[in-house]
Order: sequence, then C-alpha cells, then structure tokens
Amino acid sequence: MSAEKGLNLTLKVWRQKNSKDKGGIETYQVSNISPDSSFLEMIDILNEQLIGEGKEPVAFDHDCREGICGSCSMYINGQAHGPGRAITTCQLHMREFKDGETIYIEPWRAGAFPVIKDLMVDRSAFDRIMASGGFVSVNTSGNTQDANAIPIEKVNADMAFDAATCIGCGACVASCKNASAMLFVSAKVSQFSLLPQGQTEAKQRAINMVNQMDEEGFGNCTNTGACAVECPKEISLENIARMNREYLSASVAKE
Repeated sequence: MSAEKGLNLTLKVWRQKNSKDKGGIETYQVSNISPDSSFLEMIDILNEQLIGEGKEPVAFDHDCREGICGSCSMYINGQAHGPGRAITTCQLHMREFKDGETIYIEPWRAGAFPVIKDLMVDRSAFDRIMASGGFVSVNTSGNTQDANAIPIEKVNADMAFDAATCIGCGACVASCKNASAMLFVSAKVSQFSLLPQGQTEAKQRAINMVNQMDEEGFGNCTNTGACAVECPKEISLENIARMNREYLSASVAKE
C-alpha cells in the first residue's frame, strides 16, 4: 500500500509582538503534513520551518496536549478550538482539513483576555475569579470528616462532577458576542453549590465571583448559547441558571 498523501496548506496566522502592538495576519505555507498529525504538531512543524529560515516562531500556549489543561486555546477558521465538537485544539487532527485549504489561526478575542504574543492571551482573569470564591474551607482541627463518608444524592454528585470538568480554556468567552464568562463562573459555582462541602462559603461565593467577573471586564450573558456549543467539555447552560439562583439567594440573605 502506498503511504497516505500529506497535506499542503496555506496558514493565515495572527502575529502580534505584545498587547500594545497592533498585530496582523501573516501568510505561511506548509507542505506534506500528515493527516494523522494533531493541529499543534502542525504548528510545531511550521515553527521548525520558521526557525530554519531565521525567522521568529509563532508563540502559542500548550501543555498537556491531552485535552485536559485547555491551554492550547485558539481560534481556527472562526471557531474556538476549530471544527468538531467537545475537543480542544490539541485533540484536533489535520485529517479534518483538505489538501490545499487555507486555515485562519487567531488568538481569543476578548478585552479581558489581552494578547501576550501572537496566539497567546492572558487568562489570569480566570485565576482572580477563582481566588475570589472558588474554594472550599476545611476544618483541619483533627475532627475532619472523610469526604466519602458524607452521603450525597447521585444526581447532585453527577451534576457536580459534570460542572467540575470545566478546564477554564476560555472558549466560552471567545465564542460569546459579549465576551461573557458566565459559563465558566457558573461551572465553578455549581461544582461547589451542589455538594455539602461547598456550603460554608455558599452565601458569598456567587456574589464574590460574579463581582470579580464584572470587575475583570467580561460582558453580560444574553442567552445566545454559543458558549455551551463551543465548550470542549460540554458544560451545560443549566449551570448559569443555577448560579443566578445562588446569586439571588445570597443577595436576599445579605439584605
């Protein structure tokens, strides 16, 4: 059997030196790319090519390359993480593209995610939102109860686990016309609000995290649903409804 033919592609890549630089699209050609290569491996090949030509490689985030960390986030042909559903960029393979195709590669577009360089954006706003309330206080005085000894309804446990699968990649923000972070924040609120361990901070968690989200400059949710469609972990919009209830309940209790 003859070897599968490699792909010849035209890449339109966003290049930007830093957050102050205007930036712009630059065009590159790559050839004989294996259809079995991941998208990130294709960019690695491009960077090797650029380095060999004495040019600066394209800066992009990556870490686990197993669909777990979410750091590989980028826009590909106008879609967060590229074509396909429930995958991160590192799980996207070149067999999804055709020989001779032109591929546009850009960073997330959101005021709260300023570009660091090229395809890398600063998502530390998510860290600050988490620090404001995305944690659980634990009594470590010696009388700590084992978590497995606390009975939890399976439905609630399943929903909490589903919410906890959020990897904080930012695809929800990048896909939203308002650059809203509601899906991310609601997932982090839900994973605790559904469990008894999360009740210690329950009255302040939603308020603190929503206030921090607003302070970071994320937009409002208008129930378009693009966030859930593009989310690689398929986080449900039900979490936003739950967070709204948690916020309202906490606000009333505060009064």
